[in-house]
Amino acid sequence: MDLLNTLVDKGLRREVPTREEALAVLATSDDDLLDVVAAAGKVRRHWFGRRVKLNYLVNLKSGLCPEDCSYCSQRLGSTAGILKYTWLKPDEASRAAAAGLAGGAKRVCLVASGRGPTDRDVDRVSDTIKAIKDGNEGVEVCACLGLLSDGQADRLREAGADAYNHNLNTSEATYGDITTTHTYADRVDTVRKAHAAGLSACSGLIAGMGESDEDLVDVVFSLRELDPDSVPVNFLIPFEGTPLAKEWNLTPQRCLRILAMVRFVCPDVEVRIAGGREVHLRTMQPLALNLANSIFLGDYLTSEGQAGKADLEMIADAGFEVEGADQVTLPEHRVTATGGCGSQESAGCGSHEGGACGSHEGGGCGSHAGGGVCGSGAGAGAATTAQVTEARTDLVAVRRRGAGTDLAPNA
Repeated sequence: MDLLNTLVDKGLRREVPTREEALAVLATSDDDLLDVVAAAGKVRRHWFGRRVKLNYLVNLKSGLCPEDCSYCSQRLGSTAGILKYTWLKPDEASRAAAAGLAGGAKRVCLVASGRGPTDRDVDRVSDTIKAIKDGNEGVEVCACLGLLSDGQADRLREAGADAYNHNLNTSEATYGDITTTHTYADRVDTVRKAHAAGLSACSGLIAGMGESDEDLVDVVFSLRELDPDSVPVNFLIPFEGTPLAKEWNLTPQRCLRILAMVRFVCPDVEVRIAGGREVHLRTMQPLALNLANSIFLGDYLTSEGQAGKADLEMIADAGFEVEGADQVTLPEHRVTATGGCGSQESAGCGSHEGGACGSHEGGGCGSHAGGGVCGSGAGAGAATTAQVTEARTDLVAVRRRGAGTDLAPNA
C-alpha cells in the first residue's frame, strides 16, 4: 500500500505526515489492519527497538474532585463506587511505589484528583518524591496533579520530579463538550509550564468518547506541536455512574489504528498505552506492543488492570523485553534537542531521558452533568462502530486493592 510505504519512509526520517495521511490510517479496513500494524511497527522498532518501558501508578488522593470531566469516575457528581481517600502519607506512597518497582517499572507516576494543587499540596508531593527517590536509586518520578499555578512546576522539579503529566484529552473544538469547569487553553498552559520548568512533558489523549476521526487527528497534531516527550493514549473506561457510561465506541481494531496513527505522527516519541487497554484491546494487546513502546503495569487509578505477572508474560511472549533502569528511553537526538514532536528533521521532543505518565484511566477532567459527547457531528468515525460494539461492562472492575487500602497492590 503506497500510503503505508510513504508513512514508514516519513517516520524513519522524522517527517510530518499530512493530515490527510493520518486520517487515511484511521479509515483503513480491517482487511488491511495487519499491514498497518506492520508498517507502524517498523517505525517503532527503528526508534525504540523491542524495548517496553513499564510505568506504575500511585493514586495519592482518590475521588472527591470538583471538576466535571464527563469521562472521569472521580468527577463532581460521579456515583461510581470507587475508593475515596485523602492524601497518602509519603511513607505510604513510597510503599505503594515499591510494589511496582519490584515488578520491573522504571517510572512511578504520582496522581492526585482535583483541579490543581495548592502550595501545601506541592509540599506534600515534594516530600513523597523525596521518599521514593531516597529508597529507590535511579527511579523516575512523574507527577500528575492537575492545573499548575506559576512556580509550582519549578518547585516539583527542585524536589526531584522528572516529568509532569497533563493530557489534552480531545480536540480543542470539542473540549467544551466534555468539560465546563476548565478550558482546553488551561491544559495547554499547564503543559507549557511543565516544559518551561525543565520537566519532561507528558501529554496525551482519550479515545472512545464518540469523537470523530478529525478530532483524533486534531488532538494528536496539537500534541506534536506542544513538544511532549511522551504521548499516553487512553481508551475510555465507561464507568457506570458517569455521563459517558454508555459510550462503547471502540473495537480492538480501531484501537490499533489509533495507536498506529499516533506512532506515524510522533515516530520517535514514547507512545504509551494507558488506561483501558484491557477493556478495549483485550486479546489484541500483544499486537499493540508493535505500536507503543510503553505501558502501565498492574492497576490504574480507580480501576483494576491486568495482573502485573500477566503483563510481563505478554511482553515476553510477544518477543519484546522490559526496558532496564540503565537504558535511556528516548532516542539520543531527543535527549538533548528541542522542537516538535519528533517529526521534523530539526525536531527533538524535550530534554530529559524519560517519557512520563499518562495517568488517568479515562484521561483528565471533563463535562456537563448531562454528559456531552465529543465529536457528535457528521463524519464521526466512531459513530458507526458504536452500533456494532458490544458493551463489555464485565471488564470494568473498580480497584479495591493497593493504595488507599490494606490489601497488597497488583504489580
